[in-house]
Amino acid sequence: MPTVLLVEDNEWNRDMLSRRLARCGWLVLTAEDGPAGLELAQNHAFDLVLMDMSLPGMDGWTVTERMKADDRTAGIPIIALTAHVMNGDRERAFAVGCDDFEAKPIEFSVLLAKMSRLVNRCPPA
Repeated sequence: MPTVLLVEDNEWNRDMLSRRLARCGWLVLTAEDGPAGLELAQNHAFDLVLMDMSLPGMDGWTVTERMKADDRTAGIPIIALTAHVMNGDRERAFAVGCDDFEAKPIEFSVLLAKMSRLVNRCPPA
């Protein structure tokens, strides 16, 4: 079963995504802020990270940069989840190390396809 870290401060988004991903065969661990997300990533084996970019404590841009600079977490694919869709936000996400980008509101089927592609698995629908 693929394992995903969902770093999302919005309780509703975190709950909705966690439930839907679990129904699709993903084991989901969650963090509510940047520091907690970074700590979880450094101390657990994840196949993928879904990273909200607007987080309390430490934003997703910084968490991603730190993960990609750390040998323990550098190889984990990261998908940016963000309402930031202004010019340059997608490019900024890739520049800090994100492997893909999904704008909010999230289209779940598109996100699931991106996740499956990044971990080279197709979890059951």
